[in-house]
Amino acid sequence: MNNTIRAIEKTDMELKDDVLAELKYEPIVKVTDIGVLVKNGTVTLNGYVSSYVEKLEAVQAVKRIAGVKAIADDIEIQLPESYHRTDGDIAAAATNQINWATLIPPGTVRVTVRAGEITLEGEVDSWFQKNVAANVVRHLLGVKGVSNRLSLTPPPQMNIEPTVKPVAVERAIKSAFKRSAVVDANKIRVETNGSNVELSGNVRNLAEREEAERAAWAAPGVFSVDNQLTVKWFERS
Repeated sequence: MNNTIRAIEKTDMELKDDVLAELKYEPIVKVTDIGVLVKNGTVTLNGYVSSYVEKLEAVQAVKRIAGVKAIADDIEIQLPESYHRTDGDIAAAATNQINWATLIPPGTVRVTVRAGEITLEGEVDSWFQKNVAANVVRHLLGVKGVSNRLSLTPPPQMNIEPTVKPVAVERAIKSAFKRSAVVDANKIRVETNGSNVELSGNVRNLAEREEAERAAWAAPGVFSVDNQLTVKWFERS
């Protein structure tokens, strides 16, 4: 039995067919309102959707497709009349959601809303707190986008001396990759420099690239992740 693994390229037409099939498979996405263009592995999405969440799900669906190298998101949001909210209402709702999130320290996030676009600013202690802040506001009625400008401030002890050795960080990340059903640990290299991590190597799709980065951020002591992973589609031959 020949189990040789080789990297191959899908044609743009093959990619387009796969993207359209995946969009049709996503329940929240109305594929008839979305256009798909593919050139040299880059997928451009256009058309319109009725909510910010639908837009995010459409993009996420494309990230799951093997062979997609990049995505240009040109989808417009056309909110139904019943979804419209004033910027003041959205800002108030977003602030409440963030204040109710137990993982976000009180008073660390500032919310600004303009034409339905939420901007988050301030400083938080971790990448997960930054993501939580965006996640709790993106589903609100009337939201057309979220710009996450939160910066990371390391805990005080990290300014004195590292609490976790780089070799332990690298070991933790590699172990997380091996446990994952999404990430192929054999194709990813992990290098650490203090609390900084660099990922390099190959992944099958953009979703795997994101999951590898998420796993790296989850390791204790990590304060920055440089994701240099390249998307290549592999198959056995």
